[in-house]
Amino acid sequence: MTTPRTVLISGAGIGGPALAYWLARYGFAPTVVEIARELRTGGQPVDFRGETHRTVLTRMGIWDDLQATDTGGSPFSFVDETGRQLAALPGEFAGGEVEIRRGDLSRLLYERTRSSTEYLFGDSITRLTQRADGVAVEFASGTRRRFDLVIGADGVHSNVRRLTMGPESKFVKQFDYYVAFWSLRNDFDAPPITTMYNVPGKVIGVAADAADPARAYATVFFASPPLEYDRHDPRQQKDIVARQFTGVGWHAPRLLAGLREATDLYFDGIVKVTTPQWSKGRTALLGDAAYGATIGGMGAGTSMVGAYTLAGELATSGGDHQAAFATYQERLAKYVRKCQRGGEGAGRFFAPRGKYGPWLRNRMFNSAAFMKWMLKIADSQAENVELPDYPALLRGSAATTP
Repeated sequence: MTTPRTVLISGAGIGGPALAYWLARYGFAPTVVEIARELRTGGQPVDFRGETHRTVLTRMGIWDDLQATDTGGSPFSFVDETGRQLAALPGEFAGGEVEIRRGDLSRLLYERTRSSTEYLFGDSITRLTQRADGVAVEFASGTRRRFDLVIGADGVHSNVRRLTMGPESKFVKQFDYYVAFWSLRNDFDAPPITTMYNVPGKVIGVAADAADPARAYATVFFASPPLEYDRHDPRQQKDIVARQFTGVGWHAPRLLAGLREATDLYFDGIVKVTTPQWSKGRTALLGDAAYGATIGGMGAGTSMVGAYTLAGELATSGGDHQAAFATYQERLAKYVRKCQRGGEGAGRFFAPRGKYGPWLRNRMFNSAAFMKWMLKIADSQAENVELPDYPALLRGSAATTP
């Protein structure tokens, strides 16, 4: 059986470049297509915790790099309109063993792969036609090419999943909350603690960038039924956030003013992706496209574990991509389901509804017994799965140069 060599990966976020790294290491020729015109640098911090994350990052040779750019965790302080603290969460609750800005991780992975991977920015897949000998791909730019395999690492709203498996509504569950992040000038001396102000069903917060105190990051969550908007139009998204938080006190007016100038807005609903089959023919899904959660689901970690496993299985399958896809899902299905659990209540956690919702949440945070239980829950998110040492399996074998 001929071993596949050319692999098209949709998405240059976290999972796509991580997969490209491993595929290139095993002798494949990866191409990454990204709809954005340049590398995206926005988004919330991502954290890694537990033996499985540490193993994959160490085998990639980037564990030390992540520690060097560690934010130190993300402590939270919930305040009233005057700035008086009502409740607090320690950094270890959300920060894991190491926490890094999503943009910093994206840059690191891109730099590690740019010399071994073809990157196509400002383009996207419009049509996939699977054949016995490969996949014919048509791009929005008008280009047509053939690849041995196509991998969708393009997030919870995956284009590859839609083209190969059907509409998003089949796989994506909406939790009736939305979240947004953006950066702005820190012209009001925000500390490197995420300080958040609640009204029922909404929260708005800000924290200084630990690496650059002149910059700050704004965060909002709000409850809402599903909204209709163009996911590729940041002006529409900014209008939605502004309507939700106009009239809210505290620093909201100044943060909204910064929103208008922001070029790195991240905005999305809080959702969970459940895909019964992660592959179809010569296409497969990775990370959020197959098993994602918008926030709190350890998405960056599971994407990188998935990339390691998928590439390793392809490299050791003897050219049988279907067997590789099946083993990839078999190894990780239970693991990723457990990781996803943390994202289901993120909206209610940050922006509880009802007149007394924020008050009750803060009161629980101020209970030592409850906080101990919460930290235990956070530690339990560090799910682990046994992973083969693919480099050891490949060492000295022909599979390293398929």
